[in-house]
Parts: sequence; C-alpha cells; structure tokens
Amino acid sequence: MHIPDIETKPLTEIKKYQEEKLAVLLNYLNLHSKYYQELFHKNHIDIRQVKTLEDLARIPVTVKDELQKRTDDFLCVPKNRIVDFITTSGTMGEPVTFAMTDNDLDRLAYNEYISFSCANTTSNDIFQLMVTLDKRFMAGMAYFLGLRKLGAGVVRIGPGLQELQFESIRRFSPTGLVTVPSFIPKLIDYAEKNDIDYKNSSVKKAVCIGEAIRNPDFTLNTLGKRIADKWDIKLYSTYASTEMGTAFTECEAGKGGHHHPEMIIVEFLDENDQPVKDNEPGEVTITTLGVEGMPLLRFKTGDICFHHTEPCSCGRTTMRLGPVIGRKQQMIKFKGTTLYPPAIYDALNEIEWIENYIVEVSTNNLGTDELLVKIGCNKRYFNAEKIIKDHFRAKLRVAPEVAFFEPIEIYHWQMPAKNRKPLIFADNRKVEN
Repeated sequence: MHIPDIETKPLTEIKKYQEEKLAVLLNYLNLHSKYYQELFHKNHIDIRQVKTLEDLARIPVTVKDELQKRTDDFLCVPKNRIVDFITTSGTMGEPVTFAMTDNDLDRLAYNEYISFSCANTTSNDIFQLMVTLDKRFMAGMAYFLGLRKLGAGVVRIGPGLQELQFESIRRFSPTGLVTVPSFIPKLIDYAEKNDIDYKNSSVKKAVCIGEAIRNPDFTLNTLGKRIADKWDIKLYSTYASTEMGTAFTECEAGKGGHHHPEMIIVEFLDENDQPVKDNEPGEVTITTLGVEGMPLLRFKTGDICFHHTEPCSCGRTTMRLGPVIGRKQQMIKFKGTTLYPPAIYDALNEIEWIENYIVEVSTNNLGTDELLVKIGCNKRYFNAEKIIKDHFRAKLRVAPEVAFFEPIEIYHWQMPAKNRKPLIFADNRKVEN
C-alpha cells in the first residue's frame, strides 16, 4: 500500500505545503486563464496578497453555470496541446466540456494510483471494470490508467451484461470490481437465479462509485447492507467528479474518503460562501492543483458533505470526506420537510420487491414542490401503495405520491440513448425568472 509522505504529516505542515502550491496556481491562472484574469481584475484582487488558505475567501467562488457558458475562457493551453476531450454526465443540466493535456492524463493516472492504493489494491490484484470507458467519460479511463500505473490487471467489461460479467469472473478470476453499487444486487439476483456460486468466486472487494453505500456516521446504508448481507466482500466508497479530476477513496477503516493534498484544496462552505464548522455539513468547494488544461479555483461542486479532521487508523492524517448528503440544487421542500434524494433512495432500497424507480419533483399550482415516485415491480403486492407510503412516513415523516410500472418501462426511462448513467432523479420544477 503506497501512502504519499504528505498524507502522514501534521495538519500544519499539510497546510503550509498547500499554500505553496496555491501560490504556483494563482500565478499560472493570472498568466494563462482568461476567465480568472478577468475575475482578478474585476474584483481588484492582488494575488500576491493571497498567501494562506484563509485568504482564499477574498476570491469569489466559481459556479458550474460559468463553466458551462465560458468553457473556452477557462482553457489555459493552446488547443493543439489538448489530447483528450471529456464531458460531464450532465445530470444537473447541460454537460460541461473538459480538455486535458498529456500531463493532465498523467496526473489523473497518479490520482487513481494513490486512490486504489488507499483501497488496499496492489499489483497482485485484477479488477473488473463495470463502467463506461467511451462516450467522452472520464471515470472509466481514470480507473484504467490508475490500475495500469499500479501494475494491477484490468478486465474491461462495461456496465450491465450480467451473464458476461460472470463469464469474465470465471475466466479471469478478478479480485475486485469497480461498479455502481446498485448493480451488485442485480448481479447477486442473476447469480442466484442461475445457480452461480458467487459467494465462493475470486471477488473479494468492490470499489463503489457514483452512489453512497454509507450513512453520515459511516455505517452501511440500506444499499450497502443489502450487498453485505448477501455477499461477504469488502466495500470501498469513493467520491469524485470530472471537474476536480481527483478521487476521495476510503481505506480499510471505512471512515470517509481520504483527501490527497498534492491534488486538491478543499473548502466546505455555507449558503453565504463562508466556511462551516467541523461538525456542520457544507458545500464541497475545490481548487485543483497540478492541472494544466483547465484548472479551477474555488469551484462549488453543489455536493453537501460533512468532513472529519482527526487522524485515521490507517496512518493518514489528512481530512476525510463523509458521504454526500445531497446536492444543493436537488434539495426538496415537501410538505414542510427538507429532503435530499439520497434519503428517498435509501427508503426505497429497503423494500425488497421494488425492482427500480425514478424520483420526480415538480412544481404544483401553489408554487411548492410536488413529489412522485415511479416504481417498477414485477409483482403487484396487496396494499403496495399503503406499504410504501407508511414506510416513507416512518422514515422521512412525509409520503410522496407513487405510481407503478413494469420494471422494463422504468429501465428505458432511466437509460435513454444519450445517457451514460441511470437517471433516477428528474427535476421538473419551474425555474423562477
């Protein structure tokens, strides 16, 4: 297991290290980024006066809308130096285009190398990648590059295709999976229906991407427990995004994703862009380090998380990121109760006969949020609607409207042709002018 030296240093030393990296970044942006040149000029910012992490508060935050509208103004290199063009998944609106240089790809590989190392991966491992490697997707490529740098074996399968997944497990004996965790129960269900002895397979662990498997207190949530109750494999949670080009991955302790100080500066901000206290949730706001093509300064991700600063049992002293509570834009005010989609997913995942679902939020005639859950199940259970609504009231104090469909209908709605990720949350609320 490789742990970079900086990740075991005292927090004061890590802070000093990041402040030195910050000075380099500010000079780079001031020389090469049209967007940040304008930002500094407009706000009368003398970058020489931004010397500490606390001084970052002098600089306005960057939001996704600006990145979408002014993509080319964030580019810091000539286009002939771009070797890979990427887009985000667009789950929160129009996809964002990202451009990466050769050095950026090396940085991405290093990030995943130390992230997989965090998850106790060595050159003796073989990982089966159940993720997209094409369609302008960063994540699949990042995992491949990181595992290659680490010297581990890779089996590139892609998402879905349960029969092929198990054929590859039998043929190549992978020790780990990289997958969206909600796919694992589908694998288990397929194995049980087809008499596949998955419990005695070569697979010992799964690096889970894109969805939470833990509660804020780090206990397994409903999805995590459903996997663990059926299959005795080690689950590692991760958090990452295209914009940050960096991953926060759990170690063996399972107490949050570890921060890599040489890759990224992280702030946790409230609604007024002020730092939150250690025991309060805040919006993850990032400043990338070592990025050549499109570095970002104080970029607000929209994700709300807790963070933890006490040393970890693995020996790292770096900050740890808790599970995503929800996305700021996805906050729902329903019948006087504030909800985030992950809490709704968790409640639905506890009902075993629900095959799949889509959560839809809209604006009613009173101008308030209305909630509808479209549920896919193969068998209509007696009093199914009442069971679901009573369960919601017990878990969340409020119950949405529900509608029932065949699971194949829900699947087609979740995965339109252009999508790279399943659509399980649809925000149809009216935007106020």
